[in-house]
Amino acid sequence: MSMIGLDKWYGYLKSHDRAALWDLLHPDAVFESPVVHTPQRGRDITFKYLSGAEKVLGGPGFAYVGEWRSANGAVLEFEKEIEGIRINGVDIITFADDGRITHFKVMVRPLKAVNLLHRLMGEQLASQ
Repeated sequence: MSMIGLDKWYGYLKSHDRAALWDLLHPDAVFESPVVHTPQRGRDITFKYLSGAEKVLGGPGFAYVGEWRSANGAVLEFEKEIEGIRINGVDIITFADDGRITHFKVMVRPLKAVNLLHRLMGEQLASQ
């Protein structure tokens, strides 16, 4: 499979272009958060979560430190330190044949990092 979707994801992270993120999301995209019990369904809510996460986690200090690819997706391990807490997690991304994201799951460790992200993402989503 072509990993054009993964290339576009990396491009979005460099550009912070919200229109590029919107275009990258399939209309039926599903987002799974480490702090929300149920999957969030649809482009609108997936866009809201991913653009909020980019504001909370993105920028200086954020780095992907591992990458594993499959036929239709990738697992990207990331690290970032916020408020003295080292956050380690993975983005598990599935792509449609056209390269758009159909499923985006985030897993985070340790528990202190999950609690921190829960607070920061709550604040970010409330301000949107």
